[in-house]
Amino acid sequence: MSEFGSFSPLPRREVGAGVRGLSHPLLYPLTPAPTSLRGRGELCPATLRLTDAALTSWDAVVIGAGPSGTLAAYELARRGIQVLLVDRAAFPRWKVCGCCLNSKALATLHAVGLGGITEHLGAVPLRDLRLASAGKEARLPLAGGVVLSREAFDAALVRAAIAAGAAFLPQTRATLGVVLSEGRVVVLHQDAALVTVLAKVVLVADGLGGSLLARAGMASAHAVAGARIGAGVVVGAASPFFQHGTIYMACGEGGYVGLVRREDGRLNLAAALDAASVRAEGGPGRVAARLLAEAGWPLPANIAAAAWKGTPALTRQAPHVAAERVLVLGDAAGYVEPFTGEGLAWALATGVAVAPFAARAADHWHLALARAWQCRYTQIVGRRALCRALAALLRRPALVRALIRLLARTPAVARPILCSLGQGTRCPPAFPLGSHA
Repeated sequence: MSEFGSFSPLPRREVGAGVRGLSHPLLYPLTPAPTSLRGRGELCPATLRLTDAALTSWDAVVIGAGPSGTLAAYELARRGIQVLLVDRAAFPRWKVCGCCLNSKALATLHAVGLGGITEHLGAVPLRDLRLASAGKEARLPLAGGVVLSREAFDAALVRAAIAAGAAFLPQTRATLGVVLSEGRVVVLHQDAALVTVLAKVVLVADGLGGSLLARAGMASAHAVAGARIGAGVVVGAASPFFQHGTIYMACGEGGYVGLVRREDGRLNLAAALDAASVRAEGGPGRVAARLLAEAGWPLPANIAAAAWKGTPALTRQAPHVAAERVLVLGDAAGYVEPFTGEGLAWALATGVAVAPFAARAADHWHLALARAWQCRYTQIVGRRALCRALAALLRRPALVRALIRLLARTPAVARPILCSLGQGTRCPPAFPLGSHA
């Protein structure tokens, strides 16, 4: 019996089955990508024209080609579902992110047959976490995670979805339309061109700042009072102090900033900051520079004046993650400040978990599916309690400094916490292995 109770998922098909020009299902050869290409991601062109999309009857339309939406499209295509994946960006594209995939994220990829992606792209294995505040530092061992740029990772997932049979339309904006007896209307825009398509179910995965649900007059995720904002930047010139395989995290008044060396050698910075501190100090770069200086670490060149990109408030909740012929997943369904890779693990988990619900919805929509997805999603996000607790702790600099002193003396204290966060070698996938079969 499936997680719907009496509902049963539709059968899979072989990866790549029915895809023109694909002679075998091997998506990723064992030879690593050349160093010169790492961190860039290969181009992901559209697989059809906008007018062709309007002439096709779609079982599912997935709006948002981040990890959650793309993995959902991949899983649906494997089941023989006629699925269209849409995103407003051209791929590859950079996103504000810590660029860490923890062991739960990697286990999820392995469980769906994509375990070779990270090695192929030259992902950097993680060895340790250096946590610092006000000149105090603790070094904690890590195992099982990797660093991988979002340009490379997201583009690789899109290519996997295409190879599995999904259609892809980048640089395309989407708007939810009316519900008809046979499906939900979706309006697609490319510059001045506009078409409508009909889908038996629509998966909304338009991210943290997505406005698709709000524009359709539906309740969308709202920011929690006092939530920090995200900010990030990638820099090329950085001190050799920052080594491959280490997460550097500097905490203090106003937030925290994490740094990792990517597979292409550049330095990725991602921060969770108080909006008041960003305004008072003149931008996220200045807050990040202060936090790094207080930690006693060298500052990357021109970090305060770099072209930082921001996000909306990070911690947010959605009252509902399903509506008539609509299932919401990924960051669009809610978010909590991540610590070391949980964000991508959550996204991949919901992308896999939603697939059997969407497959059944494409076969026959019933409101019970909306209720079932709401329950399943609640089970997944219930695992965010530890991140909520850590986010609260990181708002108390005195407690952070005391914790760092403790961890510097007894690093083993952190072991159960790191494993719960997915930074251990024995961490299971972030979803039950039987839920996607």
